[in-house]
Amino acid sequence: MLREQLARYEQFQQNLQAVVMQRQQVEMELSETEKALEELAKATESEAIYKFAGNLLIKVQKEAVTKELNEKKELANTRKMVLTKQESRFRENLRDLQTKIDDAVKGKAPPPPPEDK
Repeated sequence: MLREQLARYEQFQQNLQAVVMQRQQVEMELSETEKALEELAKATESEAIYKFAGNLLIKVQKEAVTKELNEKKELANTRKMVLTKQESRFRENLRDLQTKIDDAVKGKAPPPPPEDK
């Protein structure tokens, strides 16, 4: 039983690390997108705007690229929210499992289920 709990704990830790890394990556993408939108807002309608398309730079309309970046920002915010919730659940599961492991190591048995009366 203790061995299983330790294995689950390790798995939760690995999952938590993966989620944290994904959230950090999404936050970086979000920051870059917001910075691009700020710079785009400074550009006049007459200025040429280019974006990368693979290995090419292509000229784009300010309105079109602004719409694209706003959609990207919205998606990134949603992904960040989902990953933050997953991170929170993993942390909570780790705390609960840590308590069970500590109790098992100390020789405490888990409390019996409540009796129906």
